[in-house]
Amino acid sequence: MNPPIQTTTETTAAAAAAAADSGAALRAARVPLAPDEPKTLVEMFERTRRLHGKPDLLNYKRDGAWRSISSEEFVERARRIALGLYALGLRRGDRVALLAENCPEWTLTDAGSLYAGVIDVPIYPTLAPQQVSYILNDSGARVLFIQNREKFDRVREAIADCSALEHVVFFDERGADDEVAAAQTLSAIEERGRTFGAEQPELSDELASGAAATDLATIIYTSGTTGEPKGVMLTHANLVTNLIDSSGHLAFSNTDIVLSVLPFSHVFERLAMYMYIYHGMSVFYAESMEKIGDNLREVRPTIMLCVPRLFEKIYARIKDKAAQGGKLRAGLLRWAVSVGKSYVQHTLNHQKVPPLLAFKYKLASRAIFSKWREGVGGRIRLFVSGGAALPDEIGYIFAGAGLPIVQGYGLTETSPVICAGTLEENRIGTVGRPIRNVEVRIAEDGEIEVRGPNIMRGYYNKPEATAAVFTPDGWFRTGDIGTLDSDGFLRITDRKKELFKTSGGKYIAPQPIEQRIKASRFVNQVVLIGDGRKFPAALIVPDWEQLRSYAQVKGLGLETPQEFCQHPRILDLFQRQVDSLTGDLAKYERVKRIALLEHEFTIEGGEMTPTLKIKRRVINEKYRDVIDRLYREAESSSG
Repeated sequence: MNPPIQTTTETTAAAAAAAADSGAALRAARVPLAPDEPKTLVEMFERTRRLHGKPDLLNYKRDGAWRSISSEEFVERARRIALGLYALGLRRGDRVALLAENCPEWTLTDAGSLYAGVIDVPIYPTLAPQQVSYILNDSGARVLFIQNREKFDRVREAIADCSALEHVVFFDERGADDEVAAAQTLSAIEERGRTFGAEQPELSDELASGAAATDLATIIYTSGTTGEPKGVMLTHANLVTNLIDSSGHLAFSNTDIVLSVLPFSHVFERLAMYMYIYHGMSVFYAESMEKIGDNLREVRPTIMLCVPRLFEKIYARIKDKAAQGGKLRAGLLRWAVSVGKSYVQHTLNHQKVPPLLAFKYKLASRAIFSKWREGVGGRIRLFVSGGAALPDEIGYIFAGAGLPIVQGYGLTETSPVICAGTLEENRIGTVGRPIRNVEVRIAEDGEIEVRGPNIMRGYYNKPEATAAVFTPDGWFRTGDIGTLDSDGFLRITDRKKELFKTSGGKYIAPQPIEQRIKASRFVNQVVLIGDGRKFPAALIVPDWEQLRSYAQVKGLGLETPQEFCQHPRILDLFQRQVDSLTGDLAKYERVKRIALLEHEFTIEGGEMTPTLKIKRRVINEKYRDVIDRLYREAESSSG
């Protein structure tokens, strides 16, 4: 028997809508949806077919060639999938899970589930098998849609005891065979839906019209950086209002072309896909993370959504190439970046650009930045960054190169967008203003609190956890610390749970300090430590190309990562870099010790979430010996 949908938090959500203001709040105008605007995602899909008639709505690469799915084909296939699910015995409110990389089948299955009134549960393909099993059991998913046999074999043993699971549906035709019990293919589901629809021609419209704004659309499990994953329940209304209210900030149009690179398992890209469809844009699925560069040059998008780590990697590759070209080329890059940052600081602050700076910028743009722009296709008008804090340095560098990045801010629980920047008012270092219909206030302890039509219904099967994230007057507690300036721009300073306290009783926010340290060209990744210790220290993953170039110039004769990480001259270099970038901090915030790590933090290694957020608890446990040694050496030297 499937577990019931948890609805005990509806009164909490209702309280949010009716609560009186308290504390400093920024109110966005409450604007109801226009009569012709969709109220459900199903209505949104139908609207796109009716208004846009896009011949190349979804585009994917197979056998070396790009292929297209029109808006008409998209809707018809989604309807067939809905009928196929119905023929399998699934009814409104049942759950299905999706475990696959981004592909058109993912989007079609998501849409088909929504047409059927079935709640879909996305699962990151990178999750450990036991986490996949937990999500399937907790959600009571009856069907698992999965990409291919390789993905299935990875989780097969772990999901064998998922009692609610009845069917496995493969996107890849070769996945289903006699070895997999109750296995089918998506094409077979579609064909079954086609047959069923011919027998009951009125059923497809009945299913589509049955969707209500208050129906659950999806249950998205948080990545669990601080404990057991929680299933976030989002309704059609949560997602539809958020996609419409976000649209005004980002000015999407049906002439835009998008390269989709982030996982649909994350609500950021999922909501973005709905926005693309709503606006009738042409969406191209990136083949893989490794082929993003090639795909950018082929597709030549105008818009792309990324997480900060991707921008950092792009800039790191640019620096590496310059370093390989010798001192002159590396110096030219540093000059151009410095000029670009200075130029854009003037323009973003609406200040007059001095003539000499304008001349230098023209040279830098022609000699250096034009190559950057061509490298991403030559047509990018907007990058959008979300999922984590974008370092100010990266924001200024890309804006200076003519590749502006606007930040958005939100959580899975907020569907997700709370705030977003705009090209017209791109205040680097902030996440913009709250979108329409969303209100933000700052609690006494600095925590950001939110209310609006985008707030989740609650956590599935977890009424206590749901109650804990709402204030008595109905505002959602984000868990983030931030400030609102006089113009209503929100600045995120850290995660509340990531603040740590030194043994001297001083609270430290690690993220701003980490961002400073990452400004060094020698630093790839950094994690601040020091909870319960006398002072903060830093674990640093070097930028190996920059470091090797430095060692070669200095004649150090180092070869292996281990040699680099232990050499006194290299350790001194990094300590000096850290000291110069953090020298103006309060004494108790200054990083007194550093340790260099040989290996990058990765999803596969367990140190990062699927959205590339650092798992501090995992890193503290994994590098416990390194951390303890750091502080022992500090005590010995001071003693």
